[in-house]
Amino acid sequence: MRIAGKGLVSHNRTVNFSFNGKDYMGLEGDTLASALLANDVHLVGRSFKYHRPRGILTAGSEEPNALVSTGKGAARDPNIRATQQELFEGLAAQSQNCWPSVERDVMAVNDLAAPFLGAGFYYKTFMWPAPLWEKLYEPIIRRAAGLGALSGAANKDPYEKAFAFCDLLVIGSGPAGLMAALTAGRAGADVILAEDDSRMGGRLLAEVEEIDGKPAHVWVAEVLAELEGMDNVRLMTRTAVTGVYDHGTYSALERVSHHLPPSQSLKTAHRPRECFWRIAAKASVLAAGAIERPIAFRNNDRPGIMMAGAVRAYLNRWGVAPGARITVFANNDDAHRTARDLVAEGVHVTAVVDSRHDAPDSGEFPVIKGAMVCDSAGRQRLESVTIRSVNGEEKLQTDCLAVSGGWNPSVHLTCHMGARPEWNRELAAFLPKPDAVPGMVVAGAANGVFSTHGALQDGAQAAVTALASIGTSVDAVPLPEASDAPYRISPLWAVPGKGRAWLDFQNDVTVKDVAQAARENFRSVEHMKRYTTQGMATDQGKNSNVAALAVLADATGRSIAETGVTTFRPPFVPTSIAAMGAGAEDQGFMPQRYLTSHKASLARGAANIEVGLWYRASYFAKDGESTWRQSCDREVTMVRNAVGVCDVSTLGKIDIQGPDAAELLDLVYTNLFSTLKLGRVRYGLMLREDGFVMDDGTTARLGETHYVMTTTTASAGQVMAHLEYLTQVVRPDLDVRFTSVTDQWAQFSVAGPKARDLIDGLVDEDVNSETFPFMACGAITVSGVAGRLFRISFSGEHAYEIAVPARYGDALYRLLLERAETFGGGPYGMEALNVLRIEKGFITHAEINGTVTAFDLCMQGLVSKKKSCWGKALSERDGLMDDDRMRLVGLKPVGAMQALSAGAHLFDPDATVERVNDLGYVTSVGFSPTLGHMIGLAMLSGGPDRMGDTIRLVDHTRGIDTLCEVVNPVFFDPEGGRVRG
Repeated sequence: MRIAGKGLVSHNRTVNFSFNGKDYMGLEGDTLASALLANDVHLVGRSFKYHRPRGILTAGSEEPNALVSTGKGAARDPNIRATQQELFEGLAAQSQNCWPSVERDVMAVNDLAAPFLGAGFYYKTFMWPAPLWEKLYEPIIRRAAGLGALSGAANKDPYEKAFAFCDLLVIGSGPAGLMAALTAGRAGADVILAEDDSRMGGRLLAEVEEIDGKPAHVWVAEVLAELEGMDNVRLMTRTAVTGVYDHGTYSALERVSHHLPPSQSLKTAHRPRECFWRIAAKASVLAAGAIERPIAFRNNDRPGIMMAGAVRAYLNRWGVAPGARITVFANNDDAHRTARDLVAEGVHVTAVVDSRHDAPDSGEFPVIKGAMVCDSAGRQRLESVTIRSVNGEEKLQTDCLAVSGGWNPSVHLTCHMGARPEWNRELAAFLPKPDAVPGMVVAGAANGVFSTHGALQDGAQAAVTALASIGTSVDAVPLPEASDAPYRISPLWAVPGKGRAWLDFQNDVTVKDVAQAARENFRSVEHMKRYTTQGMATDQGKNSNVAALAVLADATGRSIAETGVTTFRPPFVPTSIAAMGAGAEDQGFMPQRYLTSHKASLARGAANIEVGLWYRASYFAKDGESTWRQSCDREVTMVRNAVGVCDVSTLGKIDIQGPDAAELLDLVYTNLFSTLKLGRVRYGLMLREDGFVMDDGTTARLGETHYVMTTTTASAGQVMAHLEYLTQVVRPDLDVRFTSVTDQWAQFSVAGPKARDLIDGLVDEDVNSETFPFMACGAITVSGVAGRLFRISFSGEHAYEIAVPARYGDALYRLLLERAETFGGGPYGMEALNVLRIEKGFITHAEINGTVTAFDLCMQGLVSKKKSCWGKALSERDGLMDDDRMRLVGLKPVGAMQALSAGAHLFDPDATVERVNDLGYVTSVGFSPTLGHMIGLAMLSGGPDRMGDTIRLVDHTRGIDTLCEVVNPVFFDPEGGRVRG
């Protein structure tokens, strides 16, 4: 019921909304949960397994029960917490996990079968008969699984991702968080204050309390006004910090327009649904508060049974009393504040049932000491509770039970980097381990400091400590006066008795389930969690984990400290995949990355294909050419006889600099690079740790300590990550820096007998055999534009690769083509490039497929005996140097015009075609206009020893069965005279 004039809502502004098809009215500032309670709606959902009635339990993001779906059609949004969904005009919400209605749910029949559906029943039930798993069991389980459901239609709502940087990130805006932000802000630090709620203030918005002689919410408003006036402070409401990562990186989810009607949000107002933030902070203060935990007793899951702190929050912040006759059940002093606040507003408090014999007395309401609530009654709404004391059992008529089993500090974020919290017996709670996260200081209730005065003091000191760690001095900030009441608690986890006492309200886990897990020897908390599904729901056990651990500890005869906690992982709150993947839908998921030569290539008839992350020209069709083969043959002949231009910008380019750059290259490559002379280029192989080839490419030495590495297009990212691993983990002592410059340079191959004539007339420098011999490199200029020239070849022809900054790529490509055409040449594409390299026996990832070694490629001579390298030791294992391994060979058909196919398998001519007789496979094929027949590369068992043998090639998919001759993989110009000429 609504308390007139009470709370921080706007009593003169009403908001219309609907729930389960019925219209209601709330107030501006309400959440869906507070508005439902104001309208006396308590049944909001059903539990997962037994479909028991569920009501609102909490007032924050930890809510396990009040999950609803909002929106319609493709915009349908499931599993929205009613405790966080702000009310707006026209909001339509529906209950989940129920049919045909939340009041009459057919699946509630599961509750009758509860004796057969205990913990782990699925591991024991669905074992036999085996054929029924796919036909019956799995379909039924899949239909029953989940809570809310998506519409199945593509959601076009916009989502965003963003980046932020600060000196200090303050997580939480309660008393500790506000004081930390104020202290740091006044010191001039760059501060971000992130708050999950729609309003800043934390628990101060939910308490009847004074700070500096004024109501707490007024003090909050004054502090926020000062912070808003600081240019160095950013206030971020509706923003939950969800994860902690290396190097001061934090993830955060901002709910940008969940609180707005469609007419004011999304595309019409250019607002995203949500924004996923990556925040880089030099230091942080965690002031995330604490989460109140329930006490387990028989039937403690009925609608109307709530957390005592939540009842107080709905009263003081939203002006709503969740019942007319409210009972409080607690084991700590804090819950008595709920009773006092209720009585002050004229709400009848039936009694405060306190399990402690030394509980404080009160003249405002009855206090039953040394007693416990042991049962409740009422199906879809609480009607009464049963009290057990030394005098026996008695029943109290009540429509709301406010329960408090104590407070759990929100330590989750401190555990995201592997640390475990430490048990504190005095507070009966886990506290964060000091220095659990580098640069993070924990303050306030999250640190076990529960008084307002203590939280204010702890927050200010946390800011001082955090800023001192980054070299920022801070002047003392005067502390406001506030209550410093002690926190007294006597642990009570579960009330003994028969019947089901609930721990995890969403997944229907009971005290009996945890005890059963212990009896079945699932004594580890991680095993118990998975056996019972405790803490595996959308709330991740925020309310229930500690009580479950205590029950497990009791069942196994251990202390809670010995039992330990489960692993806390990101995200702290449910995070939509759409937000994390913002910008990665449609072309954002697979962007069309075009080269600088794209437009000029299309103008010359290019047919583009996807190559790795790029679109590249496959071939250039000319008038009269009806097939790609005709174009390809022409381009190959053109390169062999004149000159061709090919865009090779997609090759990975990594700029490496530093005194130890050569030492890094010696570690990465199998061959020596520390002896590479200035202005020269060298080809090399890279191995994985297991000794198999990872990539190949060239590295050029441009300066004394400056190198540029090229990789294959497909492995550019992998090689970059490999270098990061080696320098961060294996050799962090190396003084070297590197970065990818693939996108910064446009690079073109100019190949053919007339390549030098084309290049020499284009660049400002003199290019000849003396200034640019084979495998040379150096700086050049093209019409005054600084560039680079490399005398390297992937075609076997006299060739150069010329590179300029990417912004000049289009102009240079057009200029190269114009000059090439005057020499009888032109552009060539990927198909021709593939044929050219097969003719020369050059490898690509068709050969380097992750299963071959340098020995398999007949490149064992590239593995230096003068040094070690990454992967060398394992590449020399027994079995990896055997002569009968599949090794690189060339293939040509026996007889004219026979077809070859990549992927075909090889057999002896007289062997049956079956797996045991398989001798290898074909990696690459192409028609060579130079040789006049098909050629191919293959991996063949004992390959080099079988030169001249006839082998059978079989491809059942393409219907090819033919004979081939095993030949040297270098088909054309084996002496290399053309490339060096």
